[in-house]
Amino acid sequence: MIQIVVAALIWLLVICLLPGIRRRRDHSVLTAAVTISVSLTLNVDQLYLGIDSVLGGRNLVDLLANISMVVGIYFLSRAILRAATPDETVGKRDRATLIPLAVVIMGLAASFRAIVTQGSSTRFMMDYGDQWPAAIYSAIQFVYIGYVVSATGVTCFRFRGDMLRPYFRTAFTFIGVGCSFAVLLVLLVLVMDVLHLQGRLDTMRAVSPIYDAAVVAAMAFLCVGLAIPPVARRVLRHRESATEEELLRGLTKIWEKTTKKRQDVRLVRDTDVISPQDRAQRLHRMLVEVQDALLVEPGLGSSLDIHDLNVMNAAENYLAGPFVRKDAVRRRKGEQAI
Repeated sequence: MIQIVVAALIWLLVICLLPGIRRRRDHSVLTAAVTISVSLTLNVDQLYLGIDSVLGGRNLVDLLANISMVVGIYFLSRAILRAATPDETVGKRDRATLIPLAVVIMGLAASFRAIVTQGSSTRFMMDYGDQWPAAIYSAIQFVYIGYVVSATGVTCFRFRGDMLRPYFRTAFTFIGVGCSFAVLLVLLVLVMDVLHLQGRLDTMRAVSPIYDAAVVAAMAFLCVGLAIPPVARRVLRHRESATEEELLRGLTKIWEKTTKKRQDVRLVRDTDVISPQDRAQRLHRMLVEVQDALLVEPGLGSSLDIHDLNVMNAAENYLAGPFVRKDAVRRRKGEQAI
């Protein structure tokens, strides 16, 4: 049941990330979500048994699931580090972190080959965790995960105050808490592995419910934290689109009144097709043409009433956001990475 719950959570995250795939330049979070989803889905008993039977009943699905998990954790950490740190360090850091990932994958494959198994098992570590190769197999995976998520969590808590948008600060907080639960999860797994080797199965089973709770908590906080930015961006884009349409309707009337005698210098045409991406630029151009007309012919100001002036002020205030703060926001990699 736990496998189904956590797999459902991460697949919901994938669904949240898919709509923005064309706008996002960095797909590390989506890659992480998909690979972790695959890992957790492969651990669902019915799927595990069905796929493993096709592969010869040698529990290769467990190895594939664990490799998918460490790859997903790698991409997750890369996305968070990209979101928090400057561009100049990204390339070197990515190349450096690929080496430990490759070593971990080779270590998983080597230790897995040394485990003596007897047919497919949906409780792989429960059935074979009393073997040293199995304990090493588990330790390689979870020590790597523990190291990566601890570094990721520290990064989230360290840089969350630097995020310009409130929803990014909230997202970093959730991700940091999720990483904290993930570190607890790693410690519990390592303790359970040691207890299994010692034959203290009753104590190991007593720890198991805490492990299950830590799994759900870690995945829930991570999924919510990673889903906040794309969902918030869609909500903000919808609000901005509605605001721009309303301002365009009001400003068009003012623009017609003030520039009708200056048709030859108009850069905006009534027949222009406006796409959602062009609304802010058209609004800006129309405002500039109105202001130019008022400078050339100050007498046109008498034709504007208080409502017209309020519309112009609203347009100026709205445009101050995307045109003045746009570059500053883009400098924060959180806009692009998560």
